[in-house]
Parts: sequence; C-alpha cells; structure tokens
Amino acid sequence: MADPGWPWAEPDIPSAAENQLAAACARLFAGADGQLLLSHLTRTFLGSSPGPDVTEARLRHLEGQRALVLTLRHMAVRGGLSLPPILA
Repeated sequence: MADPGWPWAEPDIPSAAENQLAAACARLFAGADGQLLLSHLTRTFLGSSPGPDVTEARLRHLEGQRALVLTLRHMAVRGGLSLPPILA
C-alpha cells in the first residue's frame, strides 16, 4: 500500500485580502487605545473561569467570546504586532 503522506492538509496560504485584514488588525491594536482594549478583552474573556455549576448555554457563550478574542489576537500577530503571551 502506498504511503498517503501527511495525515493532515497543508495549511492554506493566506490571500492578499486576509493579509490586508491582518495588517489592519495589527494597526488597530498597535496604539495605546487598542492595547488597552485588547488587554481588557483578554483579561475579561480569557482570564476568567466559570464555576462547576455553569450552564451549558453560558459555557458555550463564553467559549464563543474566547474564540473571538483569540482570533483577533492571532490576526494582529499575523499582521506584525508583537503581543505578550496570554498566560505569562
């Protein structure tokens, strides 16, 4: 049997539009106001943990918020912004 190669797909090469969006995101969070906002979002949504009695709906909502913050951080870094680690 022939070797099928890697078990995962090759990563997509970002399009020009995606690169432009990442650069815009980096510029947005590069200033003092952007850093303040990103720090607040990171602390609020990534720095909290719900208790054991959290409802499934609340947990799903929190995970959606976390995904959004992580996406914004990832785009900003891809656009050239240097950010500190989340859990330092």
